[in-house]
Amino acid sequence: MKRYIIDTNALISYVTDRNPDQQRKIAEVFEEAAISKGVILCPQNVLTEFIFVLDKVYGVEKNEIQMMVRDFLSLPGVELIHEIDFTALFDLWPDVLRDLGDAIVASVGCLNRGSTILTFDLKFIHILKKLRLPFKKI
Repeated sequence: MKRYIIDTNALISYVTDRNPDQQRKIAEVFEEAAISKGVILCPQNVLTEFIFVLDKVYGVEKNEIQMMVRDFLSLPGVELIHEIDFTALFDLWPDVLRDLGDAIVASVGCLNRGSTILTFDLKFIHILKKLRLPFKKI
């Protein structure tokens, strides 16, 4: 079974029309999870960033955001990651990855070897390559 770690930008692309190609690619991953062919690991900070961006950048109503998050978390194959391994995190942040959110996602990738990080952030992808962490550009 495929295991994915979702980055905030991939989740934003799924619920907005900002990039239809990215939306289609992430939808395929969600479909895999829905039919038990994949698992989506979602670090808690990804949901926090997702909520912030939808609220402050896209101006989505808070009740609508809450409904989106509830729907996402109830999808088959979605697992919310609450724990942070701070040793792994501090091996990456701030020297390797300046962005704390990216460092958390990458540290989850380090702890869940064999999982693929879903992102379209080219700077993040460049560092993931250096770290030899699997990724899929959305």
